[in-house]
Parts: sequence; C-alpha cells; structure tokens
Amino acid sequence: MLKDTLSKWMALASLGEAWNDAGPEPAAERQGMFLSVVVWGLAAAYPFLIWFSQDYLQPRTMSLLLAGLFLLRFLLRRSLGKPAGEAEPLLMLICAFFLLAAALVNETSWLLAYPVFVSLLFFSVFAFSLAYPPTVVERLARLEDPNLPPKGVIYTRKVTQVWIGFFLANAGLSLLTIWYGDRWLWSLYNGCISYILMGLLMAGEMVIRRKVKASF
Repeated sequence: MLKDTLSKWMALASLGEAWNDAGPEPAAERQGMFLSVVVWGLAAAYPFLIWFSQDYLQPRTMSLLLAGLFLLRFLLRRSLGKPAGEAEPLLMLICAFFLLAAALVNETSWLLAYPVFVSLLFFSVFAFSLAYPPTVVERLARLEDPNLPPKGVIYTRKVTQVWIGFFLANAGLSLLTIWYGDRWLWSLYNGCISYILMGLLMAGEMVIRRKVKASF
C-alpha cells in the first residue's frame, strides 16, 4: 500500500515538473485565454448582472469590477507581446476607461448607458474603416482569402455599411429601453434580443457571402 501511494505521488510530481517545464509563456497564454473568456462572458451577461445586482451593490462596485477585468486582460496581452495593431486591446482599454468614469460618478444611469456606448464605439470603428479603408470586414475577409478580388472588396464595403447601420440602430433601441424606464426590458433587449438580432444578421450575411463568392 505504501509503495503504491509513493508511486502515485511520484507520478503527480513528475506531471507537475512537466507542467513547469512548459515555461511561463504557455502558462501565461492559458491564463490569458481563461481571462479572455471570463471578460467577454461577463460583458455578454452585463445587462443581467446589472439587473440582479442593482438592489445589493452600488453602481461603483460593478463598474470597478468590470473595469478591473478589462484592464487586467489588457495588461496581460501587453505582457505577452501581442501585436500592437490589434483592435481588441484598444477596445478593452476604452471600455475600461468608460467604466472607471462610471465608478467615479457612481450613477446607475452610466451603467445602463454602457451598451449604448459599446454600440456607438463599434459604429465608430466600422465607420472609420469605411472612410479610411481597408474596412474591418475586408481585413477579416483577407484572413481567409489574402487575394481578395475587387468584387470581394466592394462586397466587404457593403457589409461594413450594413454593420454601421446595425450598430447605430442598436444604440438607438438600447437608448429607448433606458428612456422607457423598465429595467427588465432593458436587460432583455441588451442581454438577449440584441444578440439574437446580431446572430441573425451574421447568419444572413454568411448565406449571401456564399452566393457572392460563387460569382467571383
């Protein structure tokens, strides 16, 4: 029995050494992936977190929690030496500063306005890329097809315009839920309906994209 127990402990120790021998970078990568999932998961669940916590926590608490996660994720990406041109770290940093401002004000209205701010932020990113190409959609398309033909570039510009309209409309509808004053309606739209609409738009674009690519 003692021999079997020692054998198991030695096996566990060897696994621990193999884990450590992988070096700090793989461990940091795993931490980064885990933290990214947590950050974007909380961001997706943000409306319902606000709805459930409004009677128990001050707005400042939720703001600082989310801002801290965004900043931690940003700093971890920087420490891993990720490419500076990526948009995700910049968007996380902007969102973190908005939430820090919300914590400073400590008003629920700022937390309710966060989805409006995010939609307007994406609207700005897509609109800027349309004015100063290549567009966001074109860059994504070139990841799959580096030799994107001119017809494909024209199509990506049209898709970018559609997303610009979507984000602007989404910001307006989100603002209407704030104006209406029903927290459940605000949570339902910003935490569920808006994602369904986004998913439908993405699915429809994928169907159209296949037909457009077939015509190249």
